[in-house]
Amino acid sequence: MDGQDWHTEPFQVVEKDGRLYGRGTSDMKSFIGVCLALAPEFLAREIATPLHFAFSYDEEIGCVGVRGLIEALAKRPLKPSAVIVGEPTEMKVIRAHKGKLSYRCHVRGHEAHSSLAHAGVNAVEAAAEAVAYLKTMARRYREQGPFDAEFVPPYTTVHTGTMRGGTALNIVPRDCSFEFEFRHLPEDDPDRLLDELKRHVATHIEPEMRATHAETGFRFEAMSHIPGLATDEDADIVQLVKALTGRNTTGKVAFGTEAGLFQNGGMPAVVCGPGSIEQAHKPDEFIAREQIDLCEAFLRRLFERCWQGAV
Repeated sequence: MDGQDWHTEPFQVVEKDGRLYGRGTSDMKSFIGVCLALAPEFLAREIATPLHFAFSYDEEIGCVGVRGLIEALAKRPLKPSAVIVGEPTEMKVIRAHKGKLSYRCHVRGHEAHSSLAHAGVNAVEAAAEAVAYLKTMARRYREQGPFDAEFVPPYTTVHTGTMRGGTALNIVPRDCSFEFEFRHLPEDDPDRLLDELKRHVATHIEPEMRATHAETGFRFEAMSHIPGLATDEDADIVQLVKALTGRNTTGKVAFGTEAGLFQNGGMPAVVCGPGSIEQAHKPDEFIAREQIDLCEAFLRRLFERCWQGAV
């Protein structure tokens, strides 16, 4: 929100030209709003198949809030037969998404005056070498794959997002940190990617650092891990949600959701919700009114199936 150039009040929904403007209108909040608006109507009728709403928190920082719920559901003898995560897909059926593994790396060097650089261990330069290797990995995946043409981009991506270090130009920096992530295809093992970086650091960077000062080196701190989602095209949940949307096609997306966690907990999952991810996290975020209508019709069809015991 800070520094974003909004032309409407971000915390108040403004409707104009067939769009609803407001923070979160595209990113999940409209789906939640439609669910809550229809809840009294659904509660007024007994249904043969239970229908539950699950609302989580802190999804943006690693799907934190939903994990306790999934752990509790996974221990029950009866689990949900289908989970529909309402992230913005323009009401398209998404059966797969990439996973995400993010880390913060702390580099400890040895401080010295820059005129005596040989006596110090430059933490910024050591970090830069590791970041450069991450870029080498990124190029390799971009050029050599593996590839899955249904994703955009169709390969695992490697990205460094922040880097901080040093205090003054005439001081060899003692400390530096950087944050990086792997957004991996569902079949790629993110731990293998991390291990590759750690091996490079241990073999090619740390020995030179420790030859000058033994207490220098790298420390890796896990930030978040969101598993990828991979649901078969012919899975019952995919066929169900395709029928509810009236579409006969499915897709895959690069962004992560809670659906991969539900799947890992033994619950079939897909992603399907109103709005476009292209509008999320931007100033003047909006959702088309048509998307709201499609979502409402979708949920009503789901309720009718639950009422008839057809789910």
